[in-house]
Amino acid sequence: MKKHIASLVFIFFFTSVAWLILGVETRLRTHEKDINLRHAVGQLWGTEQNQKAPDLYYIEKEKHSTAKIVDNDTTFETNLISVQKRATINGSNITAGFNLEHRKKGLLWYSTYRVEFAAEYQIDNSTNSDKEYYFAYTFPTNSGIYDNFKLIVDGKEIKEIKPSDGKIIEKINLRSGEQKTVKISYGAQGMDEWWYVFSEYVSQIRNFDMTIFTNFEGIDFPENSISPTSKTREGHGWKLQWRYDNLISGIQIGLMMPHKLNPGPFASRVSFFAPVSLFLFMFLLFIITTVKEIKIHPMNYFFIAAAFFSFHLLLAYLADQVDLYVAFVISAIVSIFLVVSYMRLVVGIKMALLQVGISQFVYLVLFAYAFFLEGITGLSITILCIVTLFVVMQITGRINWEEKFAQMK
Repeated sequence: MKKHIASLVFIFFFTSVAWLILGVETRLRTHEKDINLRHAVGQLWGTEQNQKAPDLYYIEKEKHSTAKIVDNDTTFETNLISVQKRATINGSNITAGFNLEHRKKGLLWYSTYRVEFAAEYQIDNSTNSDKEYYFAYTFPTNSGIYDNFKLIVDGKEIKEIKPSDGKIIEKINLRSGEQKTVKISYGAQGMDEWWYVFSEYVSQIRNFDMTIFTNFEGIDFPENSISPTSKTREGHGWKLQWRYDNLISGIQIGLMMPHKLNPGPFASRVSFFAPVSLFLFMFLLFIITTVKEIKIHPMNYFFIAAAFFSFHLLLAYLADQVDLYVAFVISAIVSIFLVVSYMRLVVGIKMALLQVGISQFVYLVLFAYAFFLEGITGLSITILCIVTLFVVMQITGRINWEEKFAQMK
């Protein structure tokens, strides 16, 4: 009996090592591909979009005195220098509509989206003199594509747009007390996240109104972002609103796209936890065969462990070719077929289908399926372990193990 148990431990140990190698290899393969594929997807579809709020400023001439020392005499020289004075945008009315479209490359899904952006900014001259203002708009990213871009100042569309260093600077003349409207609109593509950045520092935002529409339900907000002041369901998505009369903040508005379950990380996690499922299965099979006095050679356990391993091996390499759920079902069917068709030759068709087949379905298929249940995977596996312990304790409570082991020598 000791040699029998030692052989089972040996088989379990080396199968666990094989799973560890498979899990590490899958994770490395996923990480290496992600570096290249993310760049490729970014080139084709766009990267994270960071839409910065426009800057508004005017230039004034100010006297600037500099001291000069000549022959121990100090003289002051006064010059007029140009000083950039920052002005505050008096109102912002922004609408952004997001259309999410997941794209799969290799073992990973990427959350790509198209955004339709439209903004209306109110600028006014609250000084006592006529001034020449500069409206500076910065594109979200220098590598982006902006379809149907429009810049309209006081109802007049600017036809000749000349971006420089990722910016457009438009000169706007305002008489004292005059107000004008600047409108910007475009369509762009991005990936993973979208941000509206007020400023790099703490800034004042007046009469701000932003509305975001999504065609997806799984909305989330990145760290260090402002939650919407209101949100309502609309169709298959959400209507999110941020409204502030006079806000002073250094935190920005951000929206995170929902992610699909990625095949690569999923297959890797399942492989790392596979020894637990094999241990539960071998433990239950050992108890059943011991109670029923059925002798199963360690080589039989070896082939069962190999069939268990085939599930994860096939899943890891099939998941980047077909849908993850399809790959999961195919891998489960292949592994169960290998075990049941083999064990019918060892213990008969009845036990192979009932005890072995059902146990494999529970401890291999359902165990692995628990990793689809994000957030409660650990709880699901814990419950399965506790239920297994309860069943085994009830089955073996009246067994005299000393006599049972003596009979099996």
